[in-house]
Amino acid sequence: MTGQTSMMLGAFAFEALGFGYEGVTRSLQTPWAKVQVAQRFNVQQWMGPTSDTVTIRGVLFPVELGGQSQLEGLSAAAVSGTPMLLVTGDTVEGVIHGTFTVQSVDEDRSFHTAFGMPQRNSYSIVLERYGDENAVPGPISILQPILDLFG
Repeated sequence: MTGQTSMMLGAFAFEALGFGYEGVTRSLQTPWAKVQVAQRFNVQQWMGPTSDTVTIRGVLFPVELGGQSQLEGLSAAAVSGTPMLLVTGDTVEGVIHGTFTVQSVDEDRSFHTAFGMPQRNSYSIVLERYGDENAVPGPISILQPILDLFG
């Protein structure tokens, strides 16, 4: 590893140098269904969460800082259909966001060397929460299971 780790997806560490990222967006869908009521405004019935999508955007500079092999490894895990745990934070306090699947990996490679190696690779990774019945909804503290023992 070449720098401070601020996020991990499975075994793949996003670092300050190397396999870094510049932005993370999230889209959480929790729809409400309209229920008709005679002579009144429609009421709403909460249907529960339906999807949780996270997009990670970054730029790699493989010749100077590396990181290309991490992105290729993550792409290989996506092709194999491996759900992965998303964790943010540091060694003192981490946040487990749950299990996610990789929906897509987009790359924009540019400024190639004479050997065909890109000097710049802009990427985007789209994740979606894995619909595991045992998954914990929303982020939890990495210490929460220990705290639960002491009630």
